[in-house]
Amino acid sequence: MIVDLRSDTVTRPTPPMRAAMADAEVGDDVYGEDPTVTALETEVAALLGHEAALFVPSGSLGNQLGIRLLVQPGQELICDTLAHVARAELGAAAVFSGITFRTWRAQRGVLDADAIADLAAPDAGPYQVSTAAIAVENTHNFGGGIVQPPEQVAAVATFAREHGLGLHLDGARLWNAHVATGTPLAELAEPFDTVSVCLSKGLGAPVGSVLVSSAARIAEARVWRKRYGAGMRQAGIIAAAGLYALRHHVSRLADDHARARRLAEALGADPAAVPTNIVVLDVADAAGVAVQAAADGVLVSALGPRFLRLVTHLDVDDDGLDRAIDVLRPLVAR
Repeated sequence: MIVDLRSDTVTRPTPPMRAAMADAEVGDDVYGEDPTVTALETEVAALLGHEAALFVPSGSLGNQLGIRLLVQPGQELICDTLAHVARAELGAAAVFSGITFRTWRAQRGVLDADAIADLAAPDAGPYQVSTAAIAVENTHNFGGGIVQPPEQVAAVATFAREHGLGLHLDGARLWNAHVATGTPLAELAEPFDTVSVCLSKGLGAPVGSVLVSSAARIAEARVWRKRYGAGMRQAGIIAAAGLYALRHHVSRLADDHARARRLAEALGADPAAVPTNIVVLDVADAAGVAVQAAADGVLVSALGPRFLRLVTHLDVDDDGLDRAIDVLRPLVAR
């Protein structure tokens, strides 16, 4: 039995999700005629409390479109050093949009409004780069699935408004933050100008993310989606999976969170430091542990010399977790 803890992106669509995909009503979404895509966009916009939404193939594209709407070529986006938009999107903002970055160092990706205020340069004049927007990640992937403190989000939002800065939320796992805290999704998304959420991670859809914002911004994003080559035709087949995920797989994220805490405790980590579904471990040889675990059928991610990441999801049940613990415990102990 293979137990795959590398990411919650490895989930496979469930039989009922596949049935929903097979039965999906479709049309040409580039012409705006796919009713299932429209239903998904309408539902996500309502859940997040924004005017409009756009279905896109990936979370990276959702982020890149959201950033593009807020930052002009030659301006800068600021984010933390571990942010997905800076670390794991292959320099897309620079390549496609002419956007530069500056970053602040944040412990486990936790927001620090004071550090942001010190770093930002909203009006840097004619000889330096001006800050145009701030990116926040919630939950934070490389930070170990932490949920951003609401008081820090509020402080950053206030600072952004006072200085005319845009605010983008990489909410790939915003569903996890919602379930972990009980905070309504619309409340988590409200301070932000653009928000990207992912359907293919913890929610288990095979593909897709959704960008939300104002109606005017989403109309512009729709043009850029096509320009980037990501216009989709009969996309209702995959949008149906997202709709099914929203209606059936959100509340069950609590199971993933509980399993992640049990996994952390079994491997000698502090379960209190695991608020959602990501466990990060500091080990002497992360790559070595990953190779040895894989030989015994347990897949984990080595994301640095000492950085081991394990992610629980709907394809890992209690039996799978027990198997992973049995394999990983002696390897981590060494």
